[in-house]
Amino acid sequence: MADKSPMHSFRWLKSVCLILALAPVFTLLSRADTSLVYFGTYTDTGSKGIYVSRLDTSTGKLTTPELAAATTDPSYLALTPDHRFLFAANEVPKVAGYVTGFKLDAETGKLDPLNQEPSGGLSPCHLITDPRGKFLITANYSSGNVEVVPIQTNGFLSAPVCVIQHHGSGINKARQEGPHAHCVAMDAQGRVYVCDLGMDKVMIYHLDPNSGQLTTNETPWAEVKPGSGPRHIVFHQDGKFAYVVNEMGGTVTAFAYDASSGKLTEIQTASTLPDDFHGNNTSAEIAIHPSGKFLYASNRGNDSIAVFAIDEATGLLTRVQIQPVAGKVPRGFAIDPTGQFLVEANQNSDNIVVYRINPEDGKLTATGQTFAMGKPVCVMFVPAE
Repeated sequence: MADKSPMHSFRWLKSVCLILALAPVFTLLSRADTSLVYFGTYTDTGSKGIYVSRLDTSTGKLTTPELAAATTDPSYLALTPDHRFLFAANEVPKVAGYVTGFKLDAETGKLDPLNQEPSGGLSPCHLITDPRGKFLITANYSSGNVEVVPIQTNGFLSAPVCVIQHHGSGINKARQEGPHAHCVAMDAQGRVYVCDLGMDKVMIYHLDPNSGQLTTNETPWAEVKPGSGPRHIVFHQDGKFAYVVNEMGGTVTAFAYDASSGKLTEIQTASTLPDDFHGNNTSAEIAIHPSGKFLYASNRGNDSIAVFAIDEATGLLTRVQIQPVAGKVPRGFAIDPTGQFLVEANQNSDNIVVYRINPEDGKLTATGQTFAMGKPVCVMFVPAE
């Protein structure tokens, strides 16, 4: 017979109250194990804009992507440091591009559109926000220039305040007939580094934190091997090295980085391709593992991700793996904030794939998770709140 004594009822009520009191804690613990994952796409073959998933970092399970916001050709995404606002480079073909701002709902992952501003040129392909979230800086590929747009406190974009036009060309007349700004990045001192594929240079500027004006650094640029086509640059967490993935060369150039002057000095160029590969290839994305121990670069053509170990003392790279991807043309990828998983986007096979990262050697193993998405080209993590 069940115990129906008053003392039993009291104990039962006390247990219920304890469970209810701890419920918010359980929710927080659960959400602490998840990250929002946003995907930028080209929208000419069925995709509608920016998509969002959640990655459970305790299991590696990625939820089915859902539309977060409808917008045209959001080929690259950027986030303010406080995670309140997200911005997209709208790389619309044959006409002047633009950038779009969104308010991010951390609970649902949905994006509420704010406003748009012109990108200052043709084919905006990359953008970042500055460390204070005051400015949006965009690289325009086809016109070879860089624009700075102020971000208001409510996330709305103001009219552009600065446009820097590059001038120059490279040895490959088909691809380097003129400047092609392909990436913007910032160091901890407030300098802006712009990879220009057409000039085989990484241009270096100072960003005025109040006006948003860009001025040329005392050391104005760093060069890569002619015909390499620098695409993206990343800085190592230790503040001593930087790495550039070269689209046309199928290589990564390692630089010693001088924080006091901003100067980049080449120390190594390493191939991202198998030694016996002789086909057409263009390298694309680059990322450093949160531990600082490993570097990753994607190959379009070989359809793989190259994994390198980073020597802590010298910054030199040793290739440890070339992981074939489960798709075609892996244009973009990102590593989750915990460093356990890599999510990559295959533009020409219309799919997203999840890989587990070995913490000991950095190598990738496919988890078997693949999701359909029309022309995904950018992946960005946002820690869930």
